[in-house]
Amino acid sequence: MIIRRCTLPLLVVLALAGCANGTADDSAGAPAAATPSSVAPSSAVPTEESAAATPADTSNKTISGTITAGVEPGCLLLDDHLLLIKDAALESVAKVGASVTATGHAEPGMMTTCQQGTPFVVSTIRAN
Repeated sequence: MIIRRCTLPLLVVLALAGCANGTADDSAGAPAAATPSSVAPSSAVPTEESAAATPADTSNKTISGTITAGVEPGCLLLDDHLLLIKDAALESVAKVGASVTATGHAEPGMMTTCQQGTPFVVSTIRAN
């Protein structure tokens, strides 16, 4: 009975002592983590806003020309623009070799798998 009464408080004290250092019991022998006060603040840390390549140009623009195939499958290019068509009805007009006029907006910072052309989100497209 005496062993049980002494063991529980001892375990609690040891557990709290391990938490007070900010290290876990399983990190014995591992180097201690740097405290925030020992690390100099850096003003060169990029923010999400400053890391963006170029903001989207949401003003509508009209481009015309002949659609060409990109180097990646399914990528359609019109001049130096990568056509991003989200409407299935509009996709039927956009075929390689078709002469079209497309309206939409450029999104230069958008990531795509096509790896070429400035992404251009198409709102309307018609055959010439």
